[in-house]
Amino acid sequence: MNKTMEPVRMDLPHLTGPLPGPRARAVIERDNRVVSPSYTRGYPLVAASASGAIVQDVDGNRFLDFNAGIAVVATGHCHPRVVEAIQRQAARLIHMSGTDFYYDELVTLAEKLAEIAPGDVERRVSFGNSGAEAVEGCIKLARWSTGRDKIIAFFGAFHGRTMGALSLTARKSVQRAGFGPMVPGVVHAPYPNCYRCPFGMKEETCAVECVKHIEDTLLKTIAPAEETAAIVVEVVQGEGGYVVPPKKFFDELTRVAAQNNILLVCDEVQSGMGRTGKMWASQHFDVVPDILAVAKGIASGMPLGATVARASLMTWPPGAHASTFGGNPVCCAAALSTIALLEEGLMENAARMGGYIRGRIDSWPARFPSVGQVRGLGLMIGVELVHDQQTREKAPRLRDRIVDLAFERGLLVLGAGENSLRLCPPLVVTRDQCDFAVDTLEECLKLALP
Repeated sequence: MNKTMEPVRMDLPHLTGPLPGPRARAVIERDNRVVSPSYTRGYPLVAASASGAIVQDVDGNRFLDFNAGIAVVATGHCHPRVVEAIQRQAARLIHMSGTDFYYDELVTLAEKLAEIAPGDVERRVSFGNSGAEAVEGCIKLARWSTGRDKIIAFFGAFHGRTMGALSLTARKSVQRAGFGPMVPGVVHAPYPNCYRCPFGMKEETCAVECVKHIEDTLLKTIAPAEETAAIVVEVVQGEGGYVVPPKKFFDELTRVAAQNNILLVCDEVQSGMGRTGKMWASQHFDVVPDILAVAKGIASGMPLGATVARASLMTWPPGAHASTFGGNPVCCAAALSTIALLEEGLMENAARMGGYIRGRIDSWPARFPSVGQVRGLGLMIGVELVHDQQTREKAPRLRDRIVDLAFERGLLVLGAGENSLRLCPPLVVTRDQCDFAVDTLEECLKLALP
């Protein structure tokens, strides 16, 4: 068949002209006049509609979304069953405020989250609207339940932009600059990015040293054990670069927390809800957190967050913590549909497609001198870009150039950390779509080299 006569595939990108198109440019011009300049737009995508892993812009260009709305649309854009659940619920009850009244959807979702949370322990759930609110709930509950005020977090972490979550965040200066003072009592420790070990050591030794810094330094100086309520950790660092620590790190962290009666709080906002091929990234490391922060993929696009804690901890009195819109009936319906789809096969697809992508790109450091490391779990994959593999000098401009080149070819990816690409497609992604993404990124890696 003549190439010009080949049918256009709706599951793959199709560009109709130069980017951005005229309608996109018009929207961007309007945006520039009225929307906060604090938003970090990576490239001029103006989305109009989406389905599965495909996003269409206002000019009719179709893109393959390897961002999943920043790891949010776990079941893909506008999954028919999620849409149906939202529509059915919206026609019956949109809002009543679960902080003041009762309704079945909130209770049913809380029961489900308690059932699927890591570890065989009783749980209780408090709902909010976002990951940041889920983290705020973790902070407040940890302090309330222990009577202690200090909290240990990690360098490279991103926990959100509300003031408590921002105080835990230690990713880049612009996120905190001008907003001080932060919430007091928060101190930070090294996170084991073993590829760039802060102690210059091998993987397991690096992991042990990171925890030793907590045990031998922080708990004996500025965060005494008897004053420390919690250690808050991203199981896989998200914006920090999709950094996966060795299991030894969590073995040691769990030991130190238990020995000092410190709560272990796992932020699974980005790594949870099936993204790593298991419901929770914690399950890869046999970690049972005392408190869990959940959001992003929980409702596949609807705004919802949850603080899930041991029932013995969440005993605070009425009025201690609440949210007007948290646990909204429509969002709960979307979440219940999302979890059902994850359990029916999307988690398995995440593991399978993640393994397929890794099978194709794990050789990149050997094939491309600009790739320092490939890492990740399931469909949470990071690719680190460097100037030199020996010195591991970071190459943030090269990373940004690859992001732009991918956009120009119909592939949506974003950066994470200073110099990494993040690959986090919807969990419905197919093998053909994975091949398109890998082929496109290989082309971009070749073109981006000086």
